[in-house]
Amino acid sequence: MTSTVNLATFRGVEEDLFALTAFLVDQPSESFHESALADWIEQQLEPFDHLVVTRIGDNVVARTELGRDRRVILAGHTDTVPANNNGSARIEGKVLHGLGAVDMKGGLAVMLAVAVTVPEPVHDLTFVFYAREEVARAHSGLGELIELAPELVAGDCAVLGEPTGAVIEAGCQGALRFEVALAGQRAHTARPWMGVNAVHRLGPILEKLAQWPARQPTIDGCTYHESLQAVAIEGGVSGNVVPDAAMVRVHHRFAPDRDLAAAETFVRDFVAEHLEDGDQVTVVDAAASCPPDLSHPLIAQLVADNQLAVRAKLGWTDVARFAELGIPAVNFGPGDPTMAHTKDEHVHASEISRCYDALVSLVADAGGVVGS
Repeated sequence: MTSTVNLATFRGVEEDLFALTAFLVDQPSESFHESALADWIEQQLEPFDHLVVTRIGDNVVARTELGRDRRVILAGHTDTVPANNNGSARIEGKVLHGLGAVDMKGGLAVMLAVAVTVPEPVHDLTFVFYAREEVARAHSGLGELIELAPELVAGDCAVLGEPTGAVIEAGCQGALRFEVALAGQRAHTARPWMGVNAVHRLGPILEKLAQWPARQPTIDGCTYHESLQAVAIEGGVSGNVVPDAAMVRVHHRFAPDRDLAAAETFVRDFVAEHLEDGDQVTVVDAAASCPPDLSHPLIAQLVADNQLAVRAKLGWTDVARFAELGIPAVNFGPGDPTMAHTKDEHVHASEISRCYDALVSLVADAGGVVGS
């Protein structure tokens, strides 16, 4: 375990940022179990006079109320996926390994650092630490805040600390999970011709999924890459019964040139030729895509002043929720996004510092940073 971190003595230097990230990695916060981490964040931020801290459920929002003309939102989720023998921080030089190091304890460390080291920002700031992003959209802590206290997440633009390798990832792809349930007819396996094997009927659908050529549309200079993957199969009765039901669960990531309705139409058309009477296609979870939006002057400033590369966000993130609220948003955080959810999650100290420095340059006057 790493030693306890006290934000009251925090400095905006690489050593402290790295130690804070390691501390956060050591705090378990699997989805639906974020309370202890939310408690710590709340307790650490409350003593700062320049922040107004509000707790709703396992979500913590800290805001400055300085009467600035613009408000910038810095947001990130506190939960992680389940551990995979990587629940504790392990440091090798300037590389930090551990669950959430990439997704997204590094991003949370950057947010906390900005919150406590910039007491007089040039724009009012809102820091949103929210629960349950890694599970179905219906459980989202950000969704809970939008429903119960929308004024707490209002602003002119937003930066999500999702892992991007310290570059800007614009927009996001939508996500659609659906189940294709096929019917059959039971029979004894000694006389299978008397029934219809529902599991066998999955074969043509699985083959079509495996051969699907992924679309890669380019939107405003950002190239997206869709996916259509079978992620689970259910079926079977017993070892001597021809199964009369089978199901394949499919996950579709779709580019932001399609909305949810168009994506669902595509999916239903895709499997239609393999359906018969009694079969069903059911959408079980859906999240809208978000087109890239780099036009807001503060987002443009963040990119230009720090000479940040811009690329497409291939996963789904809560930039889509902010877009639904009319708030332009981008993804910007430390850590290679391809390492997210893997056993070998790791982040380099320099990426955490680059993200912190870039955000400070956006929200603070020169020399207006405490402890740097």
